[in-house]
Amino acid sequence: MSKIKTLILDWAGTAIDFGCFAPVDAFAAAFETFGIVPTIRETRAPMGLAKRAHIAKMLDGERLSALWRKKYGTAHTAEDIDKIYARFEPALFAVLNKYAEPLPGVLETVREIRSLGISIGSTTGYTRAMMNVVAPLAAQNGYAPDCLVCPEDVGGLGRPYPYMLWRNLEKLGTLSICEVIKVGDTAADMEEGKNAGCLCVGVIKGSCMLGLDDDKFARLSEAERIDKFSEAERRYTDAGADFVLHDITELPNLIHQLNDGRTI
Repeated sequence: MSKIKTLILDWAGTAIDFGCFAPVDAFAAAFETFGIVPTIRETRAPMGLAKRAHIAKMLDGERLSALWRKKYGTAHTAEDIDKIYARFEPALFAVLNKYAEPLPGVLETVREIRSLGISIGSTTGYTRAMMNVVAPLAAQNGYAPDCLVCPEDVGGLGRPYPYMLWRNLEKLGTLSICEVIKVGDTAADMEEGKNAGCLCVGVIKGSCMLGLDDDKFARLSEAERIDKFSEAERRYTDAGADFVLHDITELPNLIHQLNDGRTI
């Protein structure tokens, strides 16, 4: 296979924001404004999509759709999605500045990968305005990818469409999709990478897929850790992941193995 030349990283839950918590409370608060209380699983399941699309996906779920119909006497509409999004956005902006800390091991991993001559691109479900808050703070904390593409940069066609990833390749001058690895923490990340045609890697520690903050993660027993990691790995694989890593610090070794043509 071709040598890896470009890595495309997701942001929240992959590079920053351990457990991907910034959007979770904002989604819940927005729905609760309309008398609908989503579960954590319902809130996290569409994570990685553009945020309005995320809300639409939640409302399309069987339980939330039925709750909406019961409360309002009719199926939800595009206008209802817009109304929820209008409550979600300010709730998220109110907390974004608290969730720009790189995950443990990210800075060292990125530094090692760059030493191999590999460029670091990025895609996100956040809007450009949201990233205008997050990216400078992440840079102050030491993390700044070579490229950032948001859904509106590709006509609103964010994940699972491949266009944000492909735009990274254009900006970074990457010749072939065969030279690319997509790394993320959600099913939508894996779908984006598969639709783009590249290898996909899911990372468990700090991910939305695991859904634990750093304190709860640290308090897992060995048996709990094995069980939760196994479930996360299964869900990543179901979404199309080619590889699943326990920790992002394992990424350089994977790249060395792929570039050396070793069987994994």
